[in-house]
Amino acid sequence: MTQVQEKHTRRKLRTSSASTVISISLVIFMLGIFGLVLINTQRLTNYVKENIGFTVMLNEDVKEIDVLQLQKTLDASDWVKSSQYVSREEAASILQQDLGEDFISFLGFNPLSSSIDINLNATHTASDQIISIERELKEHALIKDIVFQKDLVEAINQNVQKISVLLLGFCALLFIIAIALINNTIRLSVYSKRFLIRTMKLVGATHGFIRKPFLYNGLTQGMFGALISILLLMIALFGVQKEMPELLVLQDLPTVGVIMGTMFIIGILMSLLATNMAVGKYLRMNEDDLYR
Repeated sequence: MTQVQEKHTRRKLRTSSASTVISISLVIFMLGIFGLVLINTQRLTNYVKENIGFTVMLNEDVKEIDVLQLQKTLDASDWVKSSQYVSREEAASILQQDLGEDFISFLGFNPLSSSIDINLNATHTASDQIISIERELKEHALIKDIVFQKDLVEAINQNVQKISVLLLGFCALLFIIAIALINNTIRLSVYSKRFLIRTMKLVGATHGFIRKPFLYNGLTQGMFGALISILLLMIALFGVQKEMPELLVLQDLPTVGVIMGTMFIIGILMSLLATNMAVGKYLRMNEDDLYR
């Protein structure tokens, strides 16, 4: 009967330990996924911002060599990501394709002006910055007008700010939930050993001596949980890379490595902290409270 009880106890301990490791790994895996989402959200945000641009309309009598000089000057500016010169002929050809009609034959002349399409760097896409850039460009002798959609720019900037705040709030909430889940899982695991802790106290064991095996167990569980979560993240990244190779490039690998290292550290620290708190609770608990 004693051997059967010992086997049953060992089986319960193994099951409890396995469930703790699985819980830690799943929670840390979700944190890792969300870290990658934040990184790609920032990239997507920059991509959207850097597609914000405007068109510099040039005077009709401007010489092409002057236009190329102006374009070179613009490209040297820190607020320009890219620029493209569109001649009157190219503008007419593009408009003819869009309309499906030869409007030049109908009008008898080309009413379009040559222009330079400019895309901005993500760091210079605030509405006040664009207005300042527009004011500066309008003072140039070759430039006739500046065309850009102010309402669209403002809407994009406002939505980007809202999304960033929501993501940061959700990240904080997820982190709190992760701590709570890991803490509750480990507390349940330590709860099953509360009488063992009480017995060790009765035979004169110090608090440090009692904590030591639990902390070692928590360290092991945190390490295994973090390693499993990293393995799950690698599998997920492999799947994403296979389906959408443009989403993950070689330049991201150091960042992914940092995220995996952070996952490993968080798994260990959260497990150790939760284990220490749970053991401390039962070390301070009265004997009557153990049965509640």
